[in-house]
Amino acid sequence: MIKVLKPGLATSVQDLGREGYYHLGIPPSGALDQYALSAANQLVGNPPGAAGLECTLLGPELEFQCDTLAAVCGAHMTARLDGVEMHHDTAFAVKAGQVLRFDFPNDGARTYLAVAGGIDVPLVLGSRSTYTLGALGGFQGRRLMADDQLPIGIPGGKGRAGASLPMALRQSLGGEVYLRVVPGLYYERLTEFAATSFFSESWSVGSEADRIGYRFKGGRALTFQPREQPFGAGSDPSNIVDSCYPIGSIQVPAGLEPIVLHRDAVSGGGYAMIGTVISADLDLIGQMQPNQKARFVAVTLEEALEARKSYKKKLACLSKLFPS
Repeated sequence: MIKVLKPGLATSVQDLGREGYYHLGIPPSGALDQYALSAANQLVGNPPGAAGLECTLLGPELEFQCDTLAAVCGAHMTARLDGVEMHHDTAFAVKAGQVLRFDFPNDGARTYLAVAGGIDVPLVLGSRSTYTLGALGGFQGRRLMADDQLPIGIPGGKGRAGASLPMALRQSLGGEVYLRVVPGLYYERLTEFAATSFFSESWSVGSEADRIGYRFKGGRALTFQPREQPFGAGSDPSNIVDSCYPIGSIQVPAGLEPIVLHRDAVSGGGYAMIGTVISADLDLIGQMQPNQKARFVAVTLEEALEARKSYKKKLACLSKLFPS
């Protein structure tokens, strides 16, 4: 068991998500940085999709009630075990009674804690991920609270203290982020000037940035070409007749500030989607802090598929180094 002494800002149980229910309005949820969770899991001998803790900006304080093996990957939120700093991206042994605390992140927004055996909460629709809006999955369908007792699964026995990610497989976080975008079905609705400025200007993450979506500010307002709104659409030029939203899609309510939908987003609505951030870059968004700079870069579908192939190749390298 792990006892939660302090829950942190927004700590939740996440795995790699529940696929196959988005058409029913249930988003995939899961770690916003899938690579970081996969890496932490494999360092401790778990399968990549085992459930761990996603710790956002302010980490929790946890008391371990059994001996185990743990690893922290993702945002550089220094972990201290009984006050002793633990190496990032490296598995370390924990003894019963020891307390793990986290500093504020130097860069990145979310760190992932994996323990050997995983966090053993019940499966809901095939996943242990928390979807807080639906009170679904995770630990009682919510973020962690003080005095929660988290069960740990049976370890596979293949992890070892000191196992560490090679430098080539470690994440580089912070600084200006370049997010690749496939222009979408409604991109042509923008005026020529707005379509150009969206990709040419620098944006920054707004304060409204969470598991549902990230709002970006700082660029010029995006204007839509005038038209007679179709039946069923709202009066604002950014409104459309309700449509499905893919994860990563970009909507611009009233043309003011782009919002990139993430893994807890609703599955549809009435805003035009001017593009979609490619799947290989969604982890980057999950690690962005408020006010961090970003630029959107237009890519083709072929380039997006090639990027996805490279991302999967990197995940495969983890599995080869640390077979579970």
